[in-house]
Amino acid sequence: MLNRAKKLEHVHSDIRGPLYTESQRMIKEGISVLRLNTGNPATFGFKMPDSVRNALLNNADKAVGYCDLKGMPEARRAICEYHKSKGIQDITPDDIYIGNGVSELVSMALTALLNDGDEILIPSPSYSLWTNSAYIAGGKPVFYTCDEQSDWFPDIDDMRSKITSRTRAVVIINPNNPTGAVYPKEVLEQIIDLAREHDLIIFSDEIYDRLLMDGVEHISTASLAPDRLVITMNGLSKSHVICGFRCGWMVISGAKGKADDYLEGIFQMAAMRLCSNALTQLVIPAALDDFASTKAMVSPGGRLYEQREATMRELEKIEGISCVKNKAAFYVFPKLDVKKFNITDDKKFAFDLLHEKHIFIVPGSGFDFPTPDHFRIVMLPEPEELAKAVADIGDFLKDYRQ
Repeated sequence: MLNRAKKLEHVHSDIRGPLYTESQRMIKEGISVLRLNTGNPATFGFKMPDSVRNALLNNADKAVGYCDLKGMPEARRAICEYHKSKGIQDITPDDIYIGNGVSELVSMALTALLNDGDEILIPSPSYSLWTNSAYIAGGKPVFYTCDEQSDWFPDIDDMRSKITSRTRAVVIINPNNPTGAVYPKEVLEQIIDLAREHDLIIFSDEIYDRLLMDGVEHISTASLAPDRLVITMNGLSKSHVICGFRCGWMVISGAKGKADDYLEGIFQMAAMRLCSNALTQLVIPAALDDFASTKAMVSPGGRLYEQREATMRELEKIEGISCVKNKAAFYVFPKLDVKKFNITDDKKFAFDLLHEKHIFIVPGSGFDFPTPDHFRIVMLPEPEELAKAVADIGDFLKDYRQ
């Protein structure tokens, strides 16, 4: 019998795991399933901005050959200027790698960093890309708590208690997936102070930094830490609703002189894959110059804003559910009263909801959350459809007990 590699033993992807497989089986049988599992705007009728469409169509011939392994110069210049505008100091286009989505870049960065048994601090709840990439690289993810009672901000004392002699780096996901939290300057500064004290690399995943609501400001971690090695991850998949383009990048800033060998490892990883998709890179300058299309989605009257409002209104009506309102992205992470519903297995809850109401949500365990009392809702359907779905969840819970 041919077995999978042992390094995949703890790898999980609940967004596209057994629940996904079951939903696909149901769809093949003619059952309509509302897929609130993945942040894929195109599935729900979002269209790419004209700025992106025109840049792609007018420049396609430029993408026929391999490009620079770090990315097309024009695209990297645009990315560099964008992050300079967010306060990141002393960066040039040479500090930027464009990848086939942030997923590829996270894998490259962690593979180049981690030896077997090395530890990396990752938030809980957390997008599982970081956890899985750490496992595959041979490292050990160590989860620090994000506190629901404090608007899902990281618990700094818990983070401090998790640092050991094997800790190499800390991951910040801000704005956060799955909670939609946006961290204030004071919280970021405390994390940076810990990184200074223990000489840790900071990975800052900021893919949702343009999808902000309610007047909230996003602060780039690297702008506060010019003396630390910070690797900032970002891209266009969410802000310009082009997930299928697989358009992501990373920006290396701060104390680069102390990390020459590690950065050479990243270069090696990038060289192995030759280059990222060149067609995708053609749209980066135009997209980063187009703030209007993104802002329209998150302002009152815009789709993302109104979908968030519809979701929260219906959640507030459900007895036994509480939820911290998100400030960014298009996710919320509601909490179930486990005593009321006697929930001991959140995956079973998700399967039961899928079978009875044909609604596909991802349980909290899919985001490395330790207790079976949370689930993520992707707020991408039209407001009326979302409101009905949340009402259906409430109806399901009226008589639900495990």
